[in-house]
Amino acid sequence: MVKNNNMVFLRNFSIVLLIVSLIYSCASIQQPQGGPRDTTPPKVLKMEPKNLTTNFISKKVVIEFDEYFKLQNEFKEFSVSPEMPKPPVLKIKGKKLEIAFPDSLEKNTTYTLNFGKAIADVNESNPVKNLTYVFSTGPKLDSLSIKGKVTNSLTGEPELDAVAFILPLNRDTLFGKGKPSIYTLTDSSGNYSLNNLRSDTYKLYVIKEKNGDKIYQQASDEVGFLKDSIVLTKNMDSMNLKVFKEDAKVFRILDKRLNTDGSITFTFNQKLKKPEVAVLDPAALDASKIFKFSKNNDSLKVWLTDLSFDSTKISIKEDGKLLQTSTLTRGKKETYTRSLQAVTNLDNKALPPGRTLKFTFNFPIESYDANKITLLEDSVDTKGFTLTKDSLDHLSYYFRYPWKPKNIYDITFATGAFTAIFKAQNKEIKTTLELGKKDDYGTLKVKIVPPEKDKSYILEIINESKSIVNTIVVKQDTSVTFSNYKGGKYFIRITYDTNKNGVWDTGNVSLGIQPEKIWNEPKELSIRPLWERNEVITIPKE
Repeated sequence: MVKNNNMVFLRNFSIVLLIVSLIYSCASIQQPQGGPRDTTPPKVLKMEPKNLTTNFISKKVVIEFDEYFKLQNEFKEFSVSPEMPKPPVLKIKGKKLEIAFPDSLEKNTTYTLNFGKAIADVNESNPVKNLTYVFSTGPKLDSLSIKGKVTNSLTGEPELDAVAFILPLNRDTLFGKGKPSIYTLTDSSGNYSLNNLRSDTYKLYVIKEKNGDKIYQQASDEVGFLKDSIVLTKNMDSMNLKVFKEDAKVFRILDKRLNTDGSITFTFNQKLKKPEVAVLDPAALDASKIFKFSKNNDSLKVWLTDLSFDSTKISIKEDGKLLQTSTLTRGKKETYTRSLQAVTNLDNKALPPGRTLKFTFNFPIESYDANKITLLEDSVDTKGFTLTKDSLDHLSYYFRYPWKPKNIYDITFATGAFTAIFKAQNKEIKTTLELGKKDDYGTLKVKIVPPEKDKSYILEIINESKSIVNTIVVKQDTSVTFSNYKGGKYFIRITYDTNKNGVWDTGNVSLGIQPEKIWNEPKELSIRPLWERNEVITIPKE
């Protein structure tokens, strides 16, 4: 009997153990897995009272969504037009948003509640864009609209999430000082639509902002505007705008620093045209200073030959006029670490045909020792190269040699081959290169036909990465040959150089000046290796 009981127990225990194992196994197999990221914002299910209600008398509006949501940047994003003495109060109640009006509303008035990006889902913060609620306390709604497209003035590409807005003409002086109450965001095609507007006279603006406060910040934002005011008496389409970055009105040094290698750098808020630099104190260092402005003249690097000073004063000038003087101090026990290095203008170890090999150092070079420079041609020691300092750049040297196709070249700068200021010397630098194969390069021949004589146009060749690879100024019918371009896609951009200064000039909102017009040739100019492409570019009238 005891034996039978034990057998029954063992059998039952085995069954239980098997069931537990199966459950555990199933649980292990069916662990929840991470799915694709949610990119869908909350959807409106119902509005009470309904959107576009007339003879509105309610004290609140309730909007119901299909999921739980949150309010983000409410005071930046939410607005009401026209403004109310006391702003509406927003409260979340489950999946509903309640908007209460603490004050009585004006009679026969159309109100627009603009939520911007204030409403977003809880987990991924996907915002509901351009959600509005419109109602009228009278028998009819304001129904006029302004529509258009926003593009970038340089690239011609549409601007996504730019803020297009209007200001009544009697409030235009507030531009840049307060958040507009009537605004909308552009879609991925750059299109915008301002709806339910009343008949009035407006100024139209757009900003591409950085911090999302709907207030124009000249230092960081791009802006666009319609020069003439809009007398809105009917729906208006094709009110297109171009955004641009304004030049700062007053010059200012944004950043200055004495670097750990002893060099001094400055960053400006303007692109200067004829910049100058002078060392005021110690005055004896002015004559021996070495400096280099950036390509756009919006930054500067200075090397002083003696760093024993406690402080130095350096002034920045524009065409002889003093802009700003800056003081930098150094600790008496400060030391500096310098590593002399060089970069080349090679294209992935290939020297394109017609290009001169160039080495650019990070310190001004005082001398070099030719005995410490070797050139191997297919592993054979070779002489006959020349090294020439760039007359316009203290940091660069040209390395010339009659390069031969298919040969491999190895250049070695031994330790101490170059000596820079502060007696800094290089460690061994090795460079391997070969002459670019002509089979990899093509030619583009372009005939440029301007629309008007005695006007100036700037032609720029743009590559696939949107970098400028060549620039010429055109004033009449011109044929240009662009040789030895690597196979790829290129584009042509034309600037209408109105003031004939050879550069693109931006706009100015306060002066009502639009940026110089840019026309992007819509045709893609593909260059194929070993091919010569011929094109005629007829510039349209401005």
